[in-house]
Amino acid sequence: MAQLMFKGLKVLDCSSFIAAPAAATILSDFGADVIKIEPPGAGDPYRAVPSLPTMPQAKENYAWMLASRNKRGLALNLAKPSAQQVVRRLVVQADVFITNFPAVVRKKLGLRYEDLAPLNDRLIYASFTGYGEYGEEASKPGFDITAWWARSGLMDGVRTEATAPPARSLTGMGDHPSGISLYAGIVMGLYQRQLTGMGAHVGTSLLANGVWCNGVMAQAALCGARFIDRPPRERALNAFTNYYQCRDKRWLILTILNEERQWPVFIKCLGRDDLQNDRQFATSRDRMKNAVELTTVLDKTFATKDRSEWREILAAGGIVFDVVASAQDIPNDSQILANDILVPFDNDGVLTVTSPICVEGQNKVKPRRPPAVGQHSDEVLREAGYDAAMIEQLRADGAVA
Repeated sequence: MAQLMFKGLKVLDCSSFIAAPAAATILSDFGADVIKIEPPGAGDPYRAVPSLPTMPQAKENYAWMLASRNKRGLALNLAKPSAQQVVRRLVVQADVFITNFPAVVRKKLGLRYEDLAPLNDRLIYASFTGYGEYGEEASKPGFDITAWWARSGLMDGVRTEATAPPARSLTGMGDHPSGISLYAGIVMGLYQRQLTGMGAHVGTSLLANGVWCNGVMAQAALCGARFIDRPPRERALNAFTNYYQCRDKRWLILTILNEERQWPVFIKCLGRDDLQNDRQFATSRDRMKNAVELTTVLDKTFATKDRSEWREILAAGGIVFDVVASAQDIPNDSQILANDILVPFDNDGVLTVTSPICVEGQNKVKPRRPPAVGQHSDEVLREAGYDAAMIEQLRADGAVA
């Protein structure tokens, strides 16, 4: 097996929910020793998310499997000074400390960068926030549906049409790409440490990542652009970048950008050679001018076959399109499987979604099941220099579970 890139790297994941822990998960995929710090009892509140009535129902805690695979669990009651002292001792030995505690909480617990950096001048301190470290809303609680999705303009921008209600995001939809940004910041911090020998404070926020994801439209606004309201699908301005329902009620989407060249191929795929002589669609300009009429024609045509049939036909013709997949399609998607985007947990064969980064010559660890609350508390404390009596005292104080 090739050398794991982050083998020997010690990471303290003192964060909750999705985005910040996701950065730690990526580090763990490449061999880092990640210690998940969470409160005793119920632990990270993200553990309970799959039990919400709006979430898919399953025997497995699928959210926790993805968020905390490969990690070791340490349960600390950080309200206790002795538990805070445990974190400080671990920081002395750590390479990376990750937190998404609000600034006021970090100050109260003595977990700010300025509190921990003097203990270890090589520490990479990674902070994640909803709305950034500064400004009047810096301490405002933020989730991806609020700070990333709604505040960034994404929620408004993806309406099916201008008069439609805004669309809700999916669980974790903004958290996972934001976690990639935090991971990138950590790796940049490690590179800076390699160059200078000194650690650094790195960070990002849901709001910054949301605006970045909406960057094209944000930049347009910054340039004073005039925005055009999105029309209903049936009155699309371009029939070649529209989506269509097939006979089996499943959808596909076209992205034909060079329609001048592909128009003859496309109508042949559709079995609609008659459109070649239709004066409404004779030229590219005509097809754009009459996009509504063309959309109506394509609606009727796509409704004559199931999506699987159209998929084969369009693929054979080299037409740029894709299926509008559901989450239930993912486990059996041959392209996803061929690229090892889904990988099995060690020993039990249940699949999980791997981190979306590959490095030639670098393997990832075989995914391990996430820890129970405090599963490795004693093990981690012993490694940090606590003996049995000291551990027992921490437990008696309610600092460790």
